[in-house]
Amino acid sequence: MHQVHILISGKVQGVFFRQHIADIAHNLAITGWVKNNKTQVEAVLQGNQTDIEELIKYCKKGPQDAKVSDVKVTPQEVKEMFENFKVVS
Repeated sequence: MHQVHILISGKVQGVFFRQHIADIAHNLAITGWVKNNKTQVEAVLQGNQTDIEELIKYCKKGPQDAKVSDVKVTPQEVKEMFENFKVVS
């Protein structure tokens, strides 16, 4: 089990970025959460390395109306297991 924290910068709010991440996470059986912070989209992903890498690849592109300028990925130690993936408001 792997876990990463992601910060996505650019034009990433108001373009359904969180919902797209959640949909892909569900399809890949990734657990965790995604939310908007003041200027970025932030997420924590748990799952196998290959699936997490696939979702990170998507985050670097984003939905059609997004303009991603940066994606920071920080590996984390798994301290708690998430049961599902959710969009946090």
